[in-house]
Amino acid sequence: MDNKVKQMLETKQAIRKNTLGTILDRFDGDLMKLSKKQRRQKYKKMMENPYSFFRGSAYLFFHDVTELPFRFHTPEEKPTWIMGDLHFDNYSVFQNEKKDIVFDVDDFDEGYLGSYLYDIMRMVVSIRLTMDELGYPEDSHDAMVDHYLKHYVKQMEAFHHREQDPQTMYFTKEESRGAVKKAIRKVEERRASHELEKQTIVQQDSIRSFDIGREKLSSVPKQEYEQLVKAWDNYYQSLDQKLRRPREFYRIKDIVKKQGSGIGSTGLNRYYILIEGDSGDSHEDDIILEAKEARTPIPAYFFPYDEQFWTEHRQQGRRVIHTQQAMHHLSDPYLGYFTMNNRDYYVRERSPYSKDLKPKHLLEEKRLKKTLKTMAQISAKIHARADADINEGILPYHSEDAIMEVIKGNKDDFRTELILWSRHYKERVSRDYQLFLEWSRENDYVKSP
Repeated sequence: MDNKVKQMLETKQAIRKNTLGTILDRFDGDLMKLSKKQRRQKYKKMMENPYSFFRGSAYLFFHDVTELPFRFHTPEEKPTWIMGDLHFDNYSVFQNEKKDIVFDVDDFDEGYLGSYLYDIMRMVVSIRLTMDELGYPEDSHDAMVDHYLKHYVKQMEAFHHREQDPQTMYFTKEESRGAVKKAIRKVEERRASHELEKQTIVQQDSIRSFDIGREKLSSVPKQEYEQLVKAWDNYYQSLDQKLRRPREFYRIKDIVKKQGSGIGSTGLNRYYILIEGDSGDSHEDDIILEAKEARTPIPAYFFPYDEQFWTEHRQQGRRVIHTQQAMHHLSDPYLGYFTMNNRDYYVRERSPYSKDLKPKHLLEEKRLKKTLKTMAQISAKIHARADADINEGILPYHSEDAIMEVIKGNKDDFRTELILWSRHYKERVSRDYQLFLEWSRENDYVKSP
């Protein structure tokens, strides 16, 4: 290679690596205040493959895409309530409040107001990265991305024309196919005590407590335990009054800390809390709740500031549960929030009926296509539904109408632009992943071999 060409390529890589490092230092260091040890833990997960890197570096994604013009953004004055981190692994099977086993999105930590297109862009890149991990050839990626986009637009059109209602759409076994149907069937075989048996033990005195011997569960220091018990009344007051049970139902029996979950949530406190439940009903007797620390969503650092949104959602746990309530037809009746030591938390049930899709069930192209169709319909549902029942009145218009206003008449162009862009950005993620490995070694976040 000519020296000048080599110098040019090295300079280009050095600039991008410096950008990547600056963003990692700013978010993981300055803002999240992760320790060296915590950053090593996070980066070790991100080093597994390009998809793991993509999942753990959402701030790099938003830094890149918010600086580029795209034809199909909704107007700034008509944002959509978005997930903020829509990707292939943020869908799962779980039980809703009416005891139906459903398939839907399951992570709302980055929920915010902005253009729907950012969710779609993040999703289509994740489809390509997932297909890489599953071993699909590169030349099959475009067709799958197009398949997802076609069904997203088709479903959004049905909402726009009022042929279907996003408030009543959800996917049970009857509405599902392929890998999704298989996962729902598997969950239906579980007993209500599944999570209790997995996470807890019953002592000789017949009192149930968490099994500290389990991996990734650790005891909570006495002072911290007492602080959480004291803050628990705020959680009780935050519950939906229509769903709230008597106070004794939520009495805390035991608390442990959960370590090592997720990639982007590294450094955030997470507790498992065992509550009394209804002692007269063995199905609900003893329930595990999860309290997770919530912080400013990543999109907020890159999107225009929305005064009304922040007035209503200064408590970050409240923002997360409102995102879930906006996007789910029937949401978790244990959703609530509290503040402890100036840190915001949200609470949800640690459901015994929760399951991710298994990669081995997605290795057939036919099954993957069925799964992507369902994911596309759900993507449209969460965007169209999020304006429907939020009492704060932040969105005085229908999101599906605002979205179709920019897509209609240009559906082919919409798909073509996202297919081409996602192909380009997936390649960038792969290159960035290699730069990230180099940067991590150079900055002592991983030991050189």
